[in-house]
Amino acid sequence: MKKQTATQIFESLSSGIRLDIYRFLVRRGLEGMVAGEIAAALDLPPNNISFHLKGMTHAGLVSVEQEGRFQRYRANLPLMLDLIAYLTEECCAGQPEQCADLRLASCCPEALLPPLANTAQK
Repeated sequence: MKKQTATQIFESLSSGIRLDIYRFLVRRGLEGMVAGEIAAALDLPPNNISFHLKGMTHAGLVSVEQEGRFQRYRANLPLMLDLIAYLTEECCAGQPEQCADLRLASCCPEALLPPLANTAQK
C-alpha cells in the first residue's frame, strides 16, 4: 500500500459518522446494506448518509452495487486488512519474537493480525 492511499483512508474515516458507517458495514459482512437501511439503523438523515457514503466510496472504503433503484454498500475488508498490514509491517523492528508478545496482548482475532514475519528480509 502506498502512503497516499493510507492517508486517504484515514482522512475518509476522520468523521465519527463515517467511522460508525464503516464499522456497521463491517458487521453486515458480504451482505452489505442499502443506503436507506444504513441511515435508519444509525438514525441518520438519508441525505446525510449519501454524502458520507459517496466520500467513503471515493476513498475505496466501501463498494457500491446498483440493485434496481437502490444502491447496496459493502465494506471493503481487503483494503482495511491491507491498511493494517501497512501500519504493522515494520512492527518490532524486524524482531518477530517481540511481536508475538504484543499479539498475545491484543484483543484482535488472530485471523486479522498480520503474519509474524521478519520484514527486514523483504
